[in-house]
Amino acid sequence: MTEPEEELPMIKQFRDWIQKGPSESDPERIRFFTDSIIVLDTNILLSLYEYTPAARQQVLDALRNVQPLLWLPHQVGLEFFQNRHRVITGRKKALEESQRILRNKIADAKKALREARTHTQNMLIRYAQDTEASGRLEKQISDKEINSLLGDISSTLEGQASRLREYDISVSPNGEGDAVLSQVAALFGDQIASPPNPKLTRQRVEEASLYRFPNLIPPGFKDAGKGTALASSGDFLLWEETISHMSASEGRSHLLFVSNDTKEDWYQPSGEGRSEPRPWPYLKSEMRARAGAELRFETPGTFYRGINHFLHAEIAETTYAEIDRAAVGAVPASITETAAIRTQPPPDLVAAALDAAGLGEGLVYTISNTPHRLLFLWWLIGATAQLERRVPVDNEPDVLFMPATRATTQPDTGWVPGVRLHLGEWPYRSSSWIAPWFADTINALSVRDRKILQGLAAQQLVLKPSATQVDR
Repeated sequence: MTEPEEELPMIKQFRDWIQKGPSESDPERIRFFTDSIIVLDTNILLSLYEYTPAARQQVLDALRNVQPLLWLPHQVGLEFFQNRHRVITGRKKALEESQRILRNKIADAKKALREARTHTQNMLIRYAQDTEASGRLEKQISDKEINSLLGDISSTLEGQASRLREYDISVSPNGEGDAVLSQVAALFGDQIASPPNPKLTRQRVEEASLYRFPNLIPPGFKDAGKGTALASSGDFLLWEETISHMSASEGRSHLLFVSNDTKEDWYQPSGEGRSEPRPWPYLKSEMRARAGAELRFETPGTFYRGINHFLHAEIAETTYAEIDRAAVGAVPASITETAAIRTQPPPDLVAAALDAAGLGEGLVYTISNTPHRLLFLWWLIGATAQLERRVPVDNEPDVLFMPATRATTQPDTGWVPGVRLHLGEWPYRSSSWIAPWFADTINALSVRDRKILQGLAAQQLVLKPSATQVDR
């Protein structure tokens, strides 16, 4: 009898390399939520400071559903205490800055109205020789009128900005008043690791810096050279500590690792028939070989949805939105259409792309309620970098999809002919196909913005005429 393919020694040994990434429909997934050890990365704990009080309470209540399974590595605890005050201070500064920025924006609005008035007066005198109309304009739109016109708007905005102070987290350096810290400490109880032996830590740092990082062995090799050897080895120290704990754990053969970090020193980039990054198979194989344990990775959004699904935690949709927003730093190494739909682009990248394209911040507000907002913003980020309109920042992801293609046949269901775009604005109306997200969004914009964005798409099409990267 022929041996089943999955039982063949070669297939069994390298099975992690031929499997796709973790699926939410995996029938084995429930065990990781009911009978495993769960490790929350530092970024998961620090994210608690980013939520509104109501969302934070829902998340903490959800975590209490898996409290018996939680274990805190020493490295996570150390990084949490090293960084928590920075996060709190950053939040406080952002809230304070919002009021300053608001005042500056209102002042800019008043200045713009005065300049618009002066410009119109100059035009009336220069081209119409109408000093009378120019004088009337000075009285009709006086500085007093401008201040009055913007007064109610200013009061409303300043009132909302003042209200944001309610969401400040003010704590002392020793932790007094930090409700998040006390609840996190209660959540883990005594399920925390002791500090590793200093000699062992030194050996692990040397292994990371001298062997693993130069050979790009995950995790953590992207941090090589950042600060001291010890500082750049944090991910590897966490990994080694976790393997050691799993090796010594009796009765627990599954580990669920939850993290925002999906950089390519944890996740293998898409390719080789895969449309999305996946956790490095090497990590699963190493965990199994050294600790005899099965490993599963979850990002915070899928993790909390898993608690909701398997353990019936009550988490509102608005809370899931906050969880996703707090994970904006968790940007994959490459962005496919699928990844773009669920990944919030970093605000600094959005701002850089808008500036490079010659677009105003108002575009973001114009498309804020459109269903394809994230896809559109990620495409703009990728296009401005690919067309060398700006210099990409460190660790900026590659955007792997485009809004149009030159093809004789429809590349995918839903793609529409180029004639859907405006005559005189799109040069390939009769010879192109347009992604539905691009067609729907672009047709809702002003003529000026449409022309700029369609120009970028057309230049990109010349650069890569057949690259569509349609992925589902």
